[in-house]
Amino acid sequence: MADRPARWIDALPRDRLIAEFSVWSADLLRLADDIARVEPFADLLHVDVADGHFAPSMLFFPDLVAAIRRASVRPVHVHLMVADGIVLSQIEQFADVGADLISIHVENETVADEALDLLGRKGVSAGMVLRVETPVERIRRHLARLDFVTLLGTAIGVKGQGIDQRAGARLQEAKRIIADCGDDRRIVLAADGGIREQTVPMLRRAGAATVVLGSLAFNAPSLEERMEWLRAL
Repeated sequence: MADRPARWIDALPRDRLIAEFSVWSADLLRLADDIARVEPFADLLHVDVADGHFAPSMLFFPDLVAAIRRASVRPVHVHLMVADGIVLSQIEQFADVGADLISIHVENETVADEALDLLGRKGVSAGMVLRVETPVERIRRHLARLDFVTLLGTAIGVKGQGIDQRAGARLQEAKRIIADCGDDRRIVLAADGGIREQTVPMLRRAGAATVVLGSLAFNAPSLEERMEWLRAL
């Protein structure tokens, strides 16, 4: 496999919200068609992976990412929602099929350091995600090794929930912690869960550089108009 640029994240937009599209909300029977439809508007594609234990859902698998990699030139962000015991094997598999960014959970604490080491050896950008109930401060010790920090705004792995009332304050706290680290590298702050027309402006004001777009984008009456609105934020 050809080497992927180590700092492709630096090329992501800075003057508008980064458009991150969640494959979970695509038409899975016509996935290639739906990816082709959103690709002109997407900055990266988001693939959720869940084992039915760490998160209640069971979601996606390496062969799907391999297929997406063939169908799209956009960077692929794999969000691992899996138990500690399989984090490393999942990183191996998704890195080998072309993931550009893999995020583990800060709650995977027993394997977090080993997982970040492995991502470094694989040449894959590293991210961490925090469940909505997890103190934001726990991200601090890992920041020097991260490219993405994602805060969930709803309970993990369940679609269609309303956003937690603490989501904005948690993003503001994460933004302060990232600023405190004093690292010149870019660390992208993302919001995932509860992404609705009425919540996105608040999340943007609170510091989100990207929001993970599901039905807000895929089910929009006009994707072009929805993306014009999003980018105007």
